[in-house]
Amino acid sequence: MNFDEIIQELESRSNPQDVEGMARFGINPQKTYAVRIPELRKIAKKAGKNHKLAAQLWEAGYRETRILACMIENPLQVTSEQMDVWAAEFDYWEICDQCCMKLFRMTPFAYQKVFKWSESEKEFKKRAAFALIAVLAVHDKKAPNENFEQFFPLIINESTDNRNYVKKAVNWALRHIGKRNTVLNKKAITVAQEIHKIDARSAKWIAADALRELKSEKVQERLL
Repeated sequence: MNFDEIIQELESRSNPQDVEGMARFGINPQKTYAVRIPELRKIAKKAGKNHKLAAQLWEAGYRETRILACMIENPLQVTSEQMDVWAAEFDYWEICDQCCMKLFRMTPFAYQKVFKWSESEKEFKKRAAFALIAVLAVHDKKAPNENFEQFFPLIINESTDNRNYVKKAVNWALRHIGKRNTVLNKKAITVAQEIHKIDARSAKWIAADALRELKSEKVQERLL
């Protein structure tokens, strides 16, 4: 599929009635066809991996074209500069998370971007740092514990950021690290207990929510 064919496909699948429902979940981009993710997966499968087409789709600026760009981009052709440009343009949580899950985690730059983006003042660029930690914790199965232990200071430092989409991502990162194995579970619990001592509303919430899951019978039984 080329760019024009994809746009025609999106227009044919467009459902404006879904826009209102999407907004209730914080998905409210300026430009959207209101096409659901399962439908986008079908289009991406037909399009195949295509670096040039991904760039065209990203530049189009629609919710769906940007998510498709993440899906069809070849992670081995992604540059460090491209990641920074795309992350700087994140303006709501869905595109941030889709990029991290479908593309950024598979690039050679994933770990280094965590440190760089965690320092950003932009809400969704900073969210991307912690979303990356979370998805790497799930998908980078062979990574040693040290790869994730290095993120604990970042998680502690940014636990005082009270912006909704940042604090939720910090919590997401801590919980997913703590569910990798028993060693990281114990360390994540210790980190959560340390965060709980911080005099900040966001820190208290992050810690309490993480401790509830990481200490739960369900998680503990799975890690045995």
